[in-house]
Amino acid sequence: MKFQPRASHFIDGEYVEDTNGAAIEVIYPATGEVIARLHSATPAIVEQALNSAKNAQAAWAALSGTERGRILRRASDIMRERNYDLSVLETHDTGKPIQETTVADATSGADALEYFGGLAASLTGEHIPLGGGDFVYTIREALGVCVGIGAWNYPTQIACWKGAPALACGNTMVFKPSETTPLSALKVAEILVEAGAPKGVYNVIQGYGDVGASLVSDPRVAKVSLTGSVPTGRKVYAAAADGMKHVTMELGGKSPMIVFDDADIENAVSGAILGNFYSSGQVCSNGTRVFVQKGIKEAFLKRLSERLAHAKTGDPMDEDVSFGPMVSENQMNITLGYIEKGKAEGARLVYGGERIERDGYFVQPTVFADVTDNMTIAREEIFGPVMSVLDFETEEEVMARANDTEFGLAAGVFTNDLTRAHRIVAGFEAGTCYINTYNLAPVEAPFGGSKMSGVGRENSKLAINHFSEMKTVYVSMNDVEAPY
Repeated sequence: MKFQPRASHFIDGEYVEDTNGAAIEVIYPATGEVIARLHSATPAIVEQALNSAKNAQAAWAALSGTERGRILRRASDIMRERNYDLSVLETHDTGKPIQETTVADATSGADALEYFGGLAASLTGEHIPLGGGDFVYTIREALGVCVGIGAWNYPTQIACWKGAPALACGNTMVFKPSETTPLSALKVAEILVEAGAPKGVYNVIQGYGDVGASLVSDPRVAKVSLTGSVPTGRKVYAAAADGMKHVTMELGGKSPMIVFDDADIENAVSGAILGNFYSSGQVCSNGTRVFVQKGIKEAFLKRLSERLAHAKTGDPMDEDVSFGPMVSENQMNITLGYIEKGKAEGARLVYGGERIERDGYFVQPTVFADVTDNMTIAREEIFGPVMSVLDFETEEEVMARANDTEFGLAAGVFTNDLTRAHRIVAGFEAGTCYINTYNLAPVEAPFGGSKMSGVGRENSKLAINHFSEMKTVYVSMNDVEAPY
């Protein structure tokens, strides 16, 4: 098969296979065709990967930040050179259109490698002078072996978002991609070795939930970084807490997007499209509760429907295709189930609402209007191309409703009143907020959520704090006094 990797796992700088592990079939979402077969990690594979990472960590941390950074930056260059091939792989792994993967996936991973490669040499402690000549200095130290657990919507990006800051700080990593999209992370590991990363610094093993659980509970692991659903996050967080491990949790959301009546309608519709239908709606930060002020609701819905009619569905390898399939049959069926709930609970179907009749797992971009706060489609994360449009009249009202959720990953506002815009984002109970745009995630900016949407931040200089710790050293220049 064209996309069959040399082996299922990448450990200690080379491909490794153990066919005793449970089978993992990789299915191309656009056709339902099996394009590769891999195996879940056996306990022996897990042991091999953790030992490899453990054995490599001290020597990797002993390199200067400049040396580590040089390797990460070299990996970034290689990733950019191979962007098209990596994008083809990502399209077949996830079903996302090549139009999208060429600009949003490997490129984002390369950005992370470049950014943290550039930061690596600057990671220092500080000198703190005290009275009487005493002083304190701090040493920034690596945590040790880090485990990354990826989601299936951005497999290349997530492999780099977790790996780059971890490696920049002197940690080593064992990364487990989603069993739904296992291919791309293997290429990230290959590229890092080609760029000069020592064996064992970045390892990839495949597996279902049991493999992730065995990694999280292992005493050799110092840090766990998960991208996934809230239910999975609860389990992983609890298991990590049992061992007092450092954690970063980037979980789901039911994020609000507020459109005031003075907003530029065209920009607001663009934001709603990006926040609901990019990647066929399979983005954790999506603004799936779109609150539109009553005076412009029908104009907004009319323009949205007109523009959705221009979405082109089809072969994701066709560069003109702008809307692809869901990642799997299961995710498609979950989404179709929510669409039926929306209809049954009285929401007005404005656009879409059906499975597209063709091979693969395609669902129409779907818009519901007249949605109320207590409807299932307004409360639960769907992770599919389903937008809920809700009416509102006043700022005070919409803020209370926007924050009435257990989630807090993202939130956005469209308005031409910038004073109001800043007031709104100050009031949002969310970690990542947008004014007059939506769903942009540059590596320079922190990304993450509050409430049930997670803990910690990915990207930016803040990520360094999540992959390292400070050692404090008090130096006395005076005699020691004691009470007796």
